[in-house]
Formats: sequence, C-alpha cells, structure tokens
Amino acid sequence: MKSFMIQGAGSNVGKSLIVAGLCRAARLRGLSVAPFKPQNMSNNAAVTIDGGEIGRAQALQALACGLEPHTDMNPVLLKPESEVGAQVVVQGKRVATVKARDYSALKPSLMAPVLQSFQRLGAAHDLVIVEGAGSPAEVNLRAGDIANMGFAMAAEVPVVLVGDIDRGGVIAQMVGTRAVLDPSDAALIKGFVINKFRGDPRLFDDGYAMIAAQTGWQGLGVLPYFPQAWRLPAEDALDIVASTGQGLKIACLQLSRIANFDDLDPLKSEPGVQVVMVRPGEAIPGDCALVILPGSKSTRGDLAFLRAQGWDIDLAAHHRRGGRILGICGGYQMLGTEISDPDGIEGPAGSSPGLGLLDITTTMTPDKRLTRTTARHKASGLPIQAYEIHIGRSEGPDRARPFAEVEGRPEGAISADGRVTGSYLHGMFSGDAFRAAYLTALGLPAVQRNHGAEVEATLDALAAHIEAHLDVEAMLNLGLR
Repeated sequence: MKSFMIQGAGSNVGKSLIVAGLCRAARLRGLSVAPFKPQNMSNNAAVTIDGGEIGRAQALQALACGLEPHTDMNPVLLKPESEVGAQVVVQGKRVATVKARDYSALKPSLMAPVLQSFQRLGAAHDLVIVEGAGSPAEVNLRAGDIANMGFAMAAEVPVVLVGDIDRGGVIAQMVGTRAVLDPSDAALIKGFVINKFRGDPRLFDDGYAMIAAQTGWQGLGVLPYFPQAWRLPAEDALDIVASTGQGLKIACLQLSRIANFDDLDPLKSEPGVQVVMVRPGEAIPGDCALVILPGSKSTRGDLAFLRAQGWDIDLAAHHRRGGRILGICGGYQMLGTEISDPDGIEGPAGSSPGLGLLDITTTMTPDKRLTRTTARHKASGLPIQAYEIHIGRSEGPDRARPFAEVEGRPEGAISADGRVTGSYLHGMFSGDAFRAAYLTALGLPAVQRNHGAEVEATLDALAAHIEAHLDVEAMLNLGLR
C-alpha cells in the first residue's frame, strides 16, 4: 500500500493540520492523494458524498486533496454523548451507542471495516496519508488498537511521529514515547517532526539532535507555528478561536457537547464582524447583535448545561433589549417550548421545557436526517447550500413563518417579532451571497468576499509552509516505497 502515517506524541499536537498540508503539497506535486483516519472522536462531522458522516478534519483534508469527502476517509467516528458514552459510526452509519468501558470489547470487530476502507482508497489513489488519534504512548490502550500502532502494524504503514514544542517538554514527549513502545511498534516509526515552533528554530538544534540520538529516528524538520491556521476549520471546540475583528458582535455559546460548529468559520473571517465564544461561567455580552445557539450532540443535556451557566437569563435579557437569536439544529430545538425524548435516544427518556423563545415543540425520533441540502432563504430569495445532520421533528405555530424552503417544503421557524430564528441547516454562512445579505440585515455594510477561495488559498499557504520547513520528499518516499 502506498501510504505513510502521521501520529502524535500527544493529543492536539497538530496532526490534522499537518496531514491537510501534506495532502495539498502532494496534490501540487501531481499525485492523486487521499486522507485517511481509522478512528476519530469528534462531534464536528461532515456529510459525505455517499450519504454518511465523517470527522470535519477529514473533510478539510479531502478538500486539500481536491476530493469530495467520503466515508472511507474516516471509517470509525466516535461522537461523545456524555462523559462516559459515545455514538459509534462505522463507514458513515450509526451502529451503536456504547459506554467508554465497553468500547474496548467492540474495537476488534472494527479493524475489518477500517482495513476495507483503507484498501479501497489505496486502490483508487497514488498515495494515502493516514492520521492517527491521540498518541501511541497510551500503551494501556494498545490491545485491540485500530487508531495508531494497531492499525499501522496491520496495514504495514510507516509512521512519522509529531511532537508539540509549544506545550514544552517536547524532548520528553518524543524520547518517552520511544521508551514505552513495544520494540516492534517503535520499529514502524521512521522519522519525527517538531511542530508549532516560535522564534529562531536554530536554538533547538541541540534538542533536535538529542531526540534523533535517543530514539534512532530520522529528523524530518522543525515546523514553525502557522499563523493562518485560524482561517481553517477547527476540529475541536477547544480550538475555536474568536475573531480579532471589531464591529458587529456575534456571540456563540460554547455548549458542553457543541457539534458542527463549522457554521462559525465564514463569520470569523468576515471584516467588520467580531465573533465571541461565550465559555462556561461567562456571561453573554450585553452589546452583541446576534447570539447563536449552535448544534449539540446531547440537546436536553446541553439545555440543562445552558441553564446552569445562567445563559437562559442572559438570552431573555438580550431578547428584551431587541437583540436577535439564531438557533441551529440542537440550538433550534432548545429555543422551543419543549423537547421530548420518549425513547431515550440521546439520554434518559423524558422531556425538558425549552427556552420558550419559539412556539415549537420537538420530539426525538430514532431516524437521523443526514443529507446535503439546497434551500432557498424566504426573506431574500437567495439559495443556501447546507447540510442536515440531526434527529428529531419540530412542529408548532412559528413554523408558519419558515426560515427557508427545501424542495418546496418549509424549513425552520421564526418568532412573531421576527427576532428569533431556528433552522436545521448547517453551513448556511458558507455561501457568500446569503452571508452578506444576512449580515446586512443586522446592520453590517456589504463586503464582497469569496470564502471558499480564501480557504483554498490558506491550504496552498499551508502546503508552502510545510514544503519550506519539512523534508516532504523523505516523507513521500516513505509512502511511495
């Protein structure tokens, strides 16, 4: 198989971004390349061309390759629903919800579909660049592993290990990983990369040489911090960076199970817009024009979380002051008068009173709507390219004032005063014309932008950054051996 794998000495060391940059670099060299992550854990999902869902990071990597996202690129996706349990999605489809302690028993059965997806990608492309999950240093999880060394061993894929110097202790990260690995696993690691360096990289020459000497691995470069990373979609909610712009203020609530927060990405880059993430324990700013209630993987659970922060009081005050509120997917459901889950699909069976800002009720159902959607905004008549990824049906009087139409059917709801809107459409702001019209209605002067072109340009810049500082040729030779 023509492939190599990027693993990390810890979580959040920058694997996803490096894989995206390597994918774009390989593509620019004329290779047909595809991304692959055997197992991902994220509530930030993308709808694929074959009607499934994968991690948002793999969708970005597919874009870097010039490909449509496909379920084979992330055959196992874990979507946390609580502190101890997660939904298991295999090749794009939900198969179970399991407790963390029970997942280890399920893992061995997942290696077959993982290898099947990997082999299909390998047959269709010159090169497959694989991303690990977490760290291979978590040797207590090695038995039945499908995410790191277990996969690399089964698929006979060489590994490049990435360390994050921004956190400090990168020498210990790398040498310590080598020390705890089984010799057969350690032999799969052919080189290492130091990521997120700030300042003069020559100051790390001695440390770099020490890692090479202690591990026996080839140094493949020191990668400086990439300052444009904020322009690309974040995989983890903790990585969401508030925009630094001034002007129209939009606040988004960082729910405990926030999902599909890529809705914010086009807004963060908008001139004259300041996007503020409201963290737990913080109050909603009193001067914001719009508050966004984002999607959630546990709607009733996050509604309780919202109330625990006092955000329900802040929202009511914001609404009384004449502010606008937009609920997307789970956030839409929270805005209603009641959320009912009679079968316990998302958690304990029961119902919860909603925020009462929209006259709708929602009933959770076992069927998940998972589709790419073309809608038409009712107020402006503009098309919206979006996707839906939700369970539950919402009905009520405010649905008589829909936000949009999908195939002639009403979608979403608007309050009688016109200041509270709910919709199941994710990704609505990625369309330049609709985003401009929506922000103009909030009082922002229209600005001509091409968000898609900006993302593409950032991926090109990332590839150039990686080519300038890493031994890309050596890594590609590992995969094309």
